[in-house]
Amino acid sequence: MRRNGTGPDPERPASADGPGTTGRRSPTGEPGAADARTTDDGPGTTDALGADDGPGVTEPTSRADGAGATGDPDARWLALLMHAAFFLLLGASLARFLMRHPGETRTPWIIALSAVLAVLYLLGPVLGSRPTPRRLTWLGVLVVVWMVLVVLAPSFAWCAVPLFYTGLRILPPRAALALVALLTLFVVAAQLRLASGFDPNLVLAPPAVAAVATAVFVHMQRQTVRQRDLAARQRELIDDLLRTRRELAATERREGTLAERQRLSMEIHDTLAQGLSSQQMLLQAADRSWDTDPATARRHVLTATGIAERNLAEARRFVHDLAPADLAEGGGLEAALHALADRETAQARGGLTVRCHVEGVPAAPLPDRVQSALLRIAQGALANVTEHAEATVAALTLTHLDDRVVLDIADNGRGFGPGRPAPRPPEGVRGHGLPAMRARLQQLGGTLTVESAPGEGTVLSAAVPLSHTAAPPALEERA
Repeated sequence: MRRNGTGPDPERPASADGPGTTGRRSPTGEPGAADARTTDDGPGTTDALGADDGPGVTEPTSRADGAGATGDPDARWLALLMHAAFFLLLGASLARFLMRHPGETRTPWIIALSAVLAVLYLLGPVLGSRPTPRRLTWLGVLVVVWMVLVVLAPSFAWCAVPLFYTGLRILPPRAALALVALLTLFVVAAQLRLASGFDPNLVLAPPAVAAVATAVFVHMQRQTVRQRDLAARQRELIDDLLRTRRELAATERREGTLAERQRLSMEIHDTLAQGLSSQQMLLQAADRSWDTDPATARRHVLTATGIAERNLAEARRFVHDLAPADLAEGGGLEAALHALADRETAQARGGLTVRCHVEGVPAAPLPDRVQSALLRIAQGALANVTEHAEATVAALTLTHLDDRVVLDIADNGRGFGPGRPAPRPPEGVRGHGLPAMRARLQQLGGTLTVESAPGEGTVLSAAVPLSHTAAPPALEERA
């Protein structure tokens, strides 16, 4: 077999019938096609990388043709390189024909068909990326023009591989494979017709190249689909993560709101509610003795007035920072407990004596939360003693240990038995008491212990660890 450019030119037909040859689907080809297939590995190898192979060369997704249609910079530059390679091969094939066959009558037709092929190639991106009827018509016309050029000038067979990829990207799988097989048979037939003798390479090489190019394209296409599916799953996971974070944030806000409501309810119960309850009792007592004992009634009213002043101070502290008024005055927890004992004793007017004892010295100042919680517990416990215990003596004992601080509230009241719950106020009056104390200690990792027996009084013990290691809180009642 001769190569192009040696011996009789295979591009010169036996009879120059000009453009009329375009109307015949002659099985004859040109020996130059063998040379073209030998060197088609260049552009074919580049096409195997999965680049855009010209107009109409689109991914099976919504990615448009052309270099600028994709958002991937690497793919865009690779597509531009492939387009440049196509036009370079087309120009080189035309230049070879003009140099080898100057002045022939078919030369104007070759130039016109080359221009038509170039224009058709440029029209690909305009027609979109989906296999619409216009797109399929464009592909058919592009293939026919290429076939005519190959019949007239074998050098144009160099553009076969880009046409393979164009069909594979646009057509459905079976139709694309049929087109590849048709183009391959066309090239093989042309080579065999112009060869001087039978050459197995002319029969086996084009199908092998087409098979490898098709396999590489299908593999790249499947890789692209897998990557797209992976990206979609990643987006779904990210959306799920963002949705979970939003739900978690909403749950935390709800929990924070509920915790703040509980804290406020305990603050109000341990201060304003207890004060209002004491005022109610004093005013009721004053009303009963107003006519028979005006002096006693006047003392009850004065005591109620003092409690009202104290409640007003607590309410103002709520507006400011929700800190107990006794702690806000300075002096720490010890001073606040002493002030509480003196105030309760004065308000009872001889009915109840409250003493306060402090044992040990803290190694470090107690946290504000611990001081506030213990003071509120002492206030609530003394309110229960006043209203339910019928005691005459109560004692507050604050003990500083190495690892914890303990507050004991003891009274000599009537107490209660092990099988009987702690006294509770009537429904609608208050309703917190021991549960509120336990909730305060639970937030600090502390424990609440209640010891009582009928006729022997009650001892309530609140312990808060100083290591800030939250232990499971417990409420223990022992007789």
